[in-house]
Amino acid sequence: MRFLYEFLSQFFKGIELAIVGIFNGIKQIFNIKGYAKVVEFYREDFNGPEWVFVLIAIILIALLLGLIIFLAVFLIRKYIRFRKTIVEQEELLNEVSDLNNEVSSLLKEKEDILAMKVSHLGLKPGESETEESSSDAKDDAVADGEGIRFPKLHLLDEEFEGYKVVNYGNTFSLPELVDNFRNFAASQLKLYYKEEMIRLFISALASTKLVILQGISGTGKTSLAYAWGKFLKHDSCVASVQPSWRDRTELFGYFNEFTKKFNETEVLKEMYLAGYTDDVYTVILDEMNISRVEYYFAEMLSILEMPNKDEWIVELVSAPWKSDPKHIVDGKLRIPPNMWYIGTINNDDSTFMVTDKVYDRAMPIDINDKGQVFEPKDIPAQDINYTYLDQKFQEAIAANPVTQDTLDKIEKMDDYVIQHFRIAFGNRIVAHMKKFVPVYVACGGDEVDGVDYFLARKVLRKFEQLNVSYIRDEIDGYIDFLDQTFGKGKMKECEEYLLRLKKLT
Repeated sequence: MRFLYEFLSQFFKGIELAIVGIFNGIKQIFNIKGYAKVVEFYREDFNGPEWVFVLIAIILIALLLGLIIFLAVFLIRKYIRFRKTIVEQEELLNEVSDLNNEVSSLLKEKEDILAMKVSHLGLKPGESETEESSSDAKDDAVADGEGIRFPKLHLLDEEFEGYKVVNYGNTFSLPELVDNFRNFAASQLKLYYKEEMIRLFISALASTKLVILQGISGTGKTSLAYAWGKFLKHDSCVASVQPSWRDRTELFGYFNEFTKKFNETEVLKEMYLAGYTDDVYTVILDEMNISRVEYYFAEMLSILEMPNKDEWIVELVSAPWKSDPKHIVDGKLRIPPNMWYIGTINNDDSTFMVTDKVYDRAMPIDINDKGQVFEPKDIPAQDINYTYLDQKFQEAIAANPVTQDTLDKIEKMDDYVIQHFRIAFGNRIVAHMKKFVPVYVACGGDEVDGVDYFLARKVLRKFEQLNVSYIRDEIDGYIDFLDQTFGKGKMKECEEYLLRLKKLT
C-alpha cells in the first residue's frame, strides 16, 4: 500500500504542481502590488526622461492585462453560446423525433380506419362507394377479375372506340404557316411576336422534339407555347415542374400497390390521346430547370433520340393485365411522334443549370424582348395533320440542304474552336443543324442567318463552361475569324454573344 501510494502520488503530485503553477502564474501576472513595489523601489533613481519609459512600460503591461481579460471573457462567452447551440439542437432533434412518432401513429390510425371502412363497405381498395353499383358490370367485362388500373386511359379507349383518323386536307406552305400562326396569336390572343421569332420556333420544331424557350421573365416564353396549342385546336398540356421532381414518375405516374391503380398524370393522358389521332400535341414543361432536367426527363431524352420511331417505347408497368388499355402492350406505351415537348427556362438563383446532355438534344430559343404591336389579319385556329406538317419539314430538308460551302466553313470553325478553346461540337450538333437550317430557309430565312443563330445557341453556349478570363484575349481573334470566313458582320448572333461574354471578365 505504501508503494502504491508513493507510486500514484508521483503522478498526482505533478498534476497538483501544474495546477498550482498555473494559479501562481496567473496570480503573479495580476499582482498589482508587485508592480507598484518595483516602481517604488526604483523611484528615487529615475530622472525626468526615464519616467517616460516607466509610463510606457506601465501602459504596455495594462494593455496586455486587458487583452488577457478580454480573451478570457471572449472564450467563456463563446463556449456558453456553443453549449447553448448544442442543447437547442438536441432539443430540436428530440422534438422532431416526437413529431415523427406522432406522424407514424396518425398514419397507422388512418390506415386502420381506411381498412375498416373498406371492409365495412365490401369494396376493393381504391373503389369508391358510388362505383359499387357499377363494379359488377366491370367485373363481367374484365375476364381476369383484376379490375381497371388505368381509369383515365380506359375512358379514352371508350371515347375513341371506332375512331378514324381525320384528313384535314392541309395545303399550306411553311411561310404561310409562319404568317398564319403569327397573325392568329396577335388577332385572337393579343400576343405579338416578330416574324423572325415564329420562323425560329417552327424551325426548332422541325429539328427536335424538345424545344427550350429561355430568357428573362415577362417576354412571353410560356405564352408562345400556349398560343401554339391554341392555334392547333389542342390546348397545350401544362406540366408545372416542381423542385421535388426526381424521376420519371413525375411525368408518367406510378402504380399504387395499395389501391391497385396507376396514378396517371395529365402528361400520360395527353400522350395516350395523341396516339389515337394524327393531330399535333404539345406538352409545356413550365420552369423545367427548377429541378434537374436529367432527373425526370433522362429517359425521354434517350427515347426521342432514337432514329426509329417504332423504338420510342416506355415501360409503365412490369406485368400486363388483360384489362389494360389497348395501346399499352405488355405494360409498355409507344411515345407518339405527333407530340412536342416545350420547356421554359428562367436563369436565376432559384434554378439549376441545364447540362450539355440536355442542350445537345434540344433546340434553345432566346426570348429576351417583347414583340411590337401590329395590325394583324384575323386568322382562326387551324386543323393540322401531323403527317402533313412532318411531310413539309422533310420536303424543306430535302429541298434546302446546307450548302457545301457553308459546311466547309463550319468545319474550319470547328477546327478553330478546337485549337483555341479546346471545345468540339461533334456530329450530333451538325446533324441537328442540317434539319434546323433548311426549314429556317424554307420559312423565309437566310441560310447564313440560320447557321449563325444555331451556332450561337448550340456551340458558343459551351464557352460558359470555360474560365472566361483565360479566353478573353482569344475572343477578338475569333470574331475576326468569323468575319473573314463568313463575311463581315454576317455572324451577328455569334459576335454579339462573344462580346457579351467578354464583358463578363
